[in-house]
Amino acid sequence: MKTVVVESPAKAKTINKYLGKDYTVLASFGHVRDLPSKNGSVDPEADFAMVWEVDSDSKKRIKDIADATKSSDELILATDPDREGEAISWHVLELLKAKRGIMKDVAVKRVVFNEITKPAILKAMDDPRDIDEPLVDAYLARRALDYLVGFNLSPVLWRKLPGSRSAGRVQSVSLRLICDRELEIEQFISEEYWTVEVNLATEAKDKFTAQLHLLNGEKLKKFTLTNEAQATTAKEIIENSNFTISNVISKPAKRYPAPPFTTSTLQQEAARKLGFNAQRTMRCAQKLYEEGLITYMRTDGVNIAQEAIYGCRDVISAEYGDNYVPVKPRFYKNKSKNAQEAHEAVRPTDLKRLPKQIPAKLDEDQRRLYDLIWKRTIASQMAEANFERTTADISSSDGQTGLRATGSVQVFDGFLKLYQEGHDDEETSGTDKRLPKLTKGENVNQNKVVPNQHFTQPPPRFTEASLVKTMEELGIGRPSTYASVLTVLRDRNYVVMDKNRFVPEDKGRLVTSFLQNYFAKYVEYDFTANMEELLDKVSYGEIPYKKVLADFWREFHEAIEGTKELRVSEVLERLNQVLAPFIFPDKEDGSNARACPKCDDGILSLKTSRYGAFVGCSHYPECKYTRKMHNGNGDGADDNDNRVLGLDPETGMEVTVRTGRFGPYIQLGEPVEKEKPKRSSIPKGMDAASVSLEKALQLLALPRTVGTHPEDGKDIKTSIGRYGPYVAHAGIFASLKDPEDVFNLGINHAVELLAEAKKKKGGSAEPLKELGNHPDDGEPIRVFEGRYGPYVKHNRTNATIPKDKDPKSVTLEEAVELIKARLAKGKKKPAKKKAAPKKKAAPKKKAAAKKKAKT
Repeated sequence: MKTVVVESPAKAKTINKYLGKDYTVLASFGHVRDLPSKNGSVDPEADFAMVWEVDSDSKKRIKDIADATKSSDELILATDPDREGEAISWHVLELLKAKRGIMKDVAVKRVVFNEITKPAILKAMDDPRDIDEPLVDAYLARRALDYLVGFNLSPVLWRKLPGSRSAGRVQSVSLRLICDRELEIEQFISEEYWTVEVNLATEAKDKFTAQLHLLNGEKLKKFTLTNEAQATTAKEIIENSNFTISNVISKPAKRYPAPPFTTSTLQQEAARKLGFNAQRTMRCAQKLYEEGLITYMRTDGVNIAQEAIYGCRDVISAEYGDNYVPVKPRFYKNKSKNAQEAHEAVRPTDLKRLPKQIPAKLDEDQRRLYDLIWKRTIASQMAEANFERTTADISSSDGQTGLRATGSVQVFDGFLKLYQEGHDDEETSGTDKRLPKLTKGENVNQNKVVPNQHFTQPPPRFTEASLVKTMEELGIGRPSTYASVLTVLRDRNYVVMDKNRFVPEDKGRLVTSFLQNYFAKYVEYDFTANMEELLDKVSYGEIPYKKVLADFWREFHEAIEGTKELRVSEVLERLNQVLAPFIFPDKEDGSNARACPKCDDGILSLKTSRYGAFVGCSHYPECKYTRKMHNGNGDGADDNDNRVLGLDPETGMEVTVRTGRFGPYIQLGEPVEKEKPKRSSIPKGMDAASVSLEKALQLLALPRTVGTHPEDGKDIKTSIGRYGPYVAHAGIFASLKDPEDVFNLGINHAVELLAEAKKKKGGSAEPLKELGNHPDDGEPIRVFEGRYGPYVKHNRTNATIPKDKDPKSVTLEEAVELIKARLAKGKKKPAKKKAAPKKKAAPKKKAAAKKKAKT
């Protein structure tokens, strides 16, 4: 008997089917141990010794693997063919070695395969190797570096910049990219320029369009015409001229297909074409890989196996015709920094499996991603597209004014018949316009001359695709980590997504500025890329990993120590200066941008709280002026100005709209001694600038009673809370999508919303999926959507489904394992009875001294 260890139950099930009864295939469920988040997990003073921790679920899985290995003559470690997969195999083997008698007389083999197909699995079993120690060393170095940076730098942020969450080796550099781009946008000064378009017609009355190219004998540049007056003058010169075609040049052009997908380009294209974020893409790709439909999805390689190339050529010939098959197969080279290219590109395992033929059990996301991968792979081996590009110069009779028309005609579509690569923020050009037949020496007639005004545009904010592309180009991190890095930035509230683009929050900008001022080296793009190169050298066995750690720690530890004496006030004043253009923009009247608008003689400064940073007056608590960091109107005007809406008819008090550090709100009256005035937040989605007195009074009157619930007669109320508008009844809360629903929600709709919320709170009444019966007792196992996420249920046992797992794709076998793990976790050892404390012997009383007789 042979024991095989893989990562996932789905992978184990497929491989077990291929290997047969002589093999026991078990899943480790990913990593079996990790560095605990506490001091001393990596000890630089003890030659970077690492203390690993195994959680209770992993202990159970290691026990199962150990039990199977006991009765085996071979242990085959078949985890993924990358650094993380090698590390999992190493961890499993180390834990088994620590168990007495388990590994005695057991041969250990490491096998790798790039796809989960029967030929690939059997071939891997015939070609085993040892664990790749340098690759494990690279993992240890990377894991130790991430711990040393995160565990040492994050506490500095907490102490010196209250409200900050965390910093990370790759995370902080990625955040800097987003913040730097935002700064470029804010500092960008738009410039005006003009172009002149001329509608022309040939002698045969065929219409086409040309652009002004030559004016007064000089070639037109982008900023030759900078205002309407100059453009109008150019228009008049054109209208008073006669034009003849002076030259026509037609050249053939070719366009070649993009290479098959790497991890990074797959994430980019899925974002552009499917609207998937990186995490969603990798989750779907993982499922496709485990189902044996695509090759391993974590790769830098752009080439595919020889048999796959010929498979592509056969499919192209059969589906599109021989003229779409190039004379020679195509081979590609990765241009990205630090690309390793150790594995094949991401491709279908069987090119003849068309997208319409994939299994019905896959969900829509997985189908769409497979379709994208199949098309990209097939297109990469198709013939190039052929075009004819034409440029025609049209000159005035005196040669002082010239127009130019450009056009392009597709002669053969080639790979474009199947696939066209997406691009971010591409500018449209006129080269794709089709031109009529133009002849040198032919006169042309003017129909209309149109001057067009333009303004230069700032660089666009990053989309997920363009950010991933930039990170890869700069060598920041590894494509396999991009999904988790971007997720952390969102989860930490360092960035928000606006129209699918990254916008840094104030908190994110503050953290970035702090790191750039006090840990500049460690958020430099080159430093991060160079560190990746060193880690690659470790994986090749060229550098000892502990030398990399020692060299890094020496300087990093000094930088950490250098911040110990820093006072929060010093940090904030430094950031006041660095972020001044953002926080305190210049005023039009030239007055002090940091002067407090409320008390006149106070100075505005950054302040911190548990909720993050804000701007406040130096005369606090006498002056309680505050506002958010970003002065949204951009001119230094007072965001704290109170807009008076009118008087409350009941109290006669003034009703005002104000802006605090947490956003706009309505206030009734002013503070009286220690009594705070009544306030109500203005919810997101409601424009604070257009709030009327009537609406403000409605907000102040919240909560609103909708009516009584038909079941118990208790009140149903609507209001606005910390997380937005809601309806509530007897401890059950349901969110309202539209803030206006707080004032307009009817009793029937309210009862429906509360019923749905109640159902979610206690678990959905209808299961998402029926998995079948438990093999031990025949009782059903079902998938439900609960208040805290999806879970599987068997009798009274509920087991949470991992976040990276699609609940609808959970199999019966996976559910059984999750339930087993939950039951094992729930068993608590009986508490030992404390021995009754021994009674202390009472101290012996000293005999009273006899009094001497008086004499």
